[in-house]
Amino acid sequence: MAIVIKPNLKMLPYVILAIIIAFIIFDSGAEKENISQEIIIETKEIPESYETNIDTKEIHLVKSGENLSIIFEKYKVPLNSTYQIFRKDNKGQIKNIQPGDRLEFTWAQKTLKEIKIIKDASTTFLINFLPDEVEIKKIKKNSEKIISFKSGVIDSSFYLTGLKENIPESVIMDLAYIFGWDIDFVFDIREGDRFLLLYETPFIDGVAIENGSILYAEFYNQGEKYTAVRYKGKNKQWDYFNENGNSLEKAFLRAPLNFAYVSSHFNPNRRHPILNKIRAHNGVDYAAKRGTPIRATGEGVIKSIGWKSGYGRTIVIKHGGEITTLYAHMETYNTSLARGSQVIQGQTIGYVGDSGLATAPHLHYEFEVGKNRTDPLKVSLPSAAPLEDRFIEDFKKMTSNYIDLSKELLSKDPNESIFK
Repeated sequence: MAIVIKPNLKMLPYVILAIIIAFIIFDSGAEKENISQEIIIETKEIPESYETNIDTKEIHLVKSGENLSIIFEKYKVPLNSTYQIFRKDNKGQIKNIQPGDRLEFTWAQKTLKEIKIIKDASTTFLINFLPDEVEIKKIKKNSEKIISFKSGVIDSSFYLTGLKENIPESVIMDLAYIFGWDIDFVFDIREGDRFLLLYETPFIDGVAIENGSILYAEFYNQGEKYTAVRYKGKNKQWDYFNENGNSLEKAFLRAPLNFAYVSSHFNPNRRHPILNKIRAHNGVDYAAKRGTPIRATGEGVIKSIGWKSGYGRTIVIKHGGEITTLYAHMETYNTSLARGSQVIQGQTIGYVGDSGLATAPHLHYEFEVGKNRTDPLKVSLPSAAPLEDRFIEDFKKMTSNYIDLSKELLSKDPNESIFK
């Protein structure tokens, strides 16, 4: 019986393709086998010329107590090169290194090529070692100033609201200081108070190199609006003025502490917690943690420093215009101070405690004019000199620009409705 296989013409191309693939695979395998038998691996040493082209770098971060001579000796800088560097450093800019400065030593084999002394993000000194001399260059990078806009509505405390609005802590503290001549940020702040501000921050290579500086700010406290505008007027110093050119700076700060809770305010009929009887309480008690710095609210001279009966450790400062301020219940004093010492506004004079008749750590603060004890939270404080007339036109123009920019940015801000 004969079997006849009829070819399927439709499958013929696929059969041919399969045969070709099989042949290629077989042939390439054979070729690989032949090649693998002929390969000879040779190893050679890297030419010395390659090595001399490779630079190596050593980095040193300056620590407290170090000087440039010691560091140069550690990194084997040739002594004659050290002498040349110091001779050329006439102004002492290179020798005056500080903790945190960064030194980068670049070597080609055993030859020192250059040293970089990086002082900060904007300033670098480059020392090149040429065949016959040492060359020193100062490299300055220009910063880019970015203006930021922020606003906030206070629901618990000014400080926490600022953090919630992603305002840098330094800017929050600056804002409190700028308005601190008019507003007691410890006692006067209320829920619903609001603020807006413009501040600029310098950047280099995308990194902030300094804290932001406030250009313009508005603060609404208990229905009153306060404005601050930064302007460089007399003596080319940056100062802050209101929109009319009157200085915000006053002879006294409103509060001797920052961001503490006020446990009791001025009340002549207050019941003393220890004596348990009515006793005039001619001042303000600021509750704060033990050790909180206490600042002098105004410039003056230490009239007395020491233990003062129920006040405990106390400092009394005499100011101009028959004004004295008293700070009581301290834990310790600033050890550099004594009777007759001069103090400046904002200087730390001591630290919060509970000495004397006190139930818990707090500061008792009094403000006295002549023989009259006055409520420190309500006393009217004299301002510094206003902006000179010759600057007013330029100041008004700058203020107007800041106001327009603030309005434009506020229109895109989630808190816009609160300021209407």
